Amino acid sequence: MKKILSHTICQRTMSITVIACALAACGGGGDTAAAPVPVVSTPAPTPVPAAGKWQLAVNDTWQWQLRGAINTSYDAAVYDVDLVDAAQATIDQLHRQGRHVVCYFSAGSSEDFRSDAGVFKPTDMGSKLAGWAGERWLDIRSANVRQFMAQRRLDLAVSKGCDGVEPDNVDGYANSTGFPLTASDQLDYNRFLATEAHRRNLKVGLKNDLAQVALLVNEFDFAVNEQCHEFGECDKLHPFTAAAKPVFNAEYRADYRTNAADARTMLCAEAKAENFRTLVLPLELDDTFRYSCG
Repeated sequence: MKKILSHTICQRTMSITVIACALAACGGGGDTAAAPVPVVSTPAPTPVPAAGKWQLAVNDTWQWQLRGAINTSYDAAVYDVDLVDAAQATIDQLHRQGRHVVCYFSAGSSEDFRSDAGVFKPTDMGSKLAGWAGERWLDIRSANVRQFMAQRRLDLAVSKGCDGVEPDNVDGYANSTGFPLTASDQLDYNRFLATEAHRRNLKVGLKNDLAQVALLVNEFDFAVNEQCHEFGECDKLHPFTAAAKPVFNAEYRADYRTNAADARTMLCAEAKAENFRTLVLPLELDDTFRYSCG
């Protein structure tokens, strides 16, 4: 189970919608930002040639599966899979099928179920992520955290042949992390992730973090969003489509998942009008079912 509710945690849990929006507007409620952390520049491994040649298009189709054996039979140009868990053979197969592979990892939380979780220092880890066992928010200002993401996640993406990456939990400043993170801290960290990904010839997607889209669209190659149709927030992603960059969206609402054809018809009409690539998926992001708006 992944961070499919990171957006929801930020804007829905414990009635913090107004707080989250205020944080985005005022830079974290006036908290004092920590001293800037230098960008960790590590020697980038030899990039995968195919990654640099990938020219994303707004109409690229996609599939998102983070749990279970990956179903490689969907007619989708882009597959988004778990960086650590996805088998190398699966990534290789997808490439042989002519698909591009985006690799998911959590850039904002520690995960005690990963074999390298012990690399984080106690001071790097803050509050638990509500609803996600074994995960704690990370201090994104920490040089140790940044080195981990560069060397153990982005370098791994290169070694496994990923064409792009989807860093998750990149909106910690709008959550109760246990750290005094500001909007400025988040912008700096997200730009760090984008810069390091591009150094490795990887495309990079902005996950949720709707309040900062306008400030980050130039640094990111695509967007991954959850439930913008359900929550009426799709307009915040328009800077991506205006820049001819795709928006990959997932919806989980029950009446989209059932045989409620009218609800799905309306959803897909909205997705077409927004020029988004919208899927209806199980909350667990396994292969239980899938409905594509095209």
